[in-house]
Amino acid sequence: MLIKSQLITEVSKKLSHLPEKDIALSVNHIVVKMADILSEGGRIEIRGFGSFCLHYRPPRRAHNPKTGEKLVTEPKHAVHFKPGKELREQVNNSRHIPLTETLGEDADEGDE
Repeated sequence: MLIKSQLITEVSKKLSHLPEKDIALSVNHIVVKMADILSEGGRIEIRGFGSFCLHYRPPRRAHNPKTGEKLVTEPKHAVHFKPGKELREQVNNSRHIPLTETLGEDADEGDE
């Protein structure tokens, strides 16, 4: 996990000629601008990284598991992130999990 303060510290190390205070202001400004764009219904695309957009979640029937009360949820918009091709490839190439680990050792035994 990477939190915002860690991001600021990492960027400061790479850009040591800039004051950390200026980098913090820049990161905060970017985050606020992205939130503003999404709250206005806009879309954000960062080439090579991915895109952010809103997905509409219609109301649905649900229940409170504690009380059993039936209810209808409120409609809402949720932020959706779709990774770009370069990011997907970088993540997939960094994960070297043998096929037997992902399927389980006895995956072939269930076919008999």
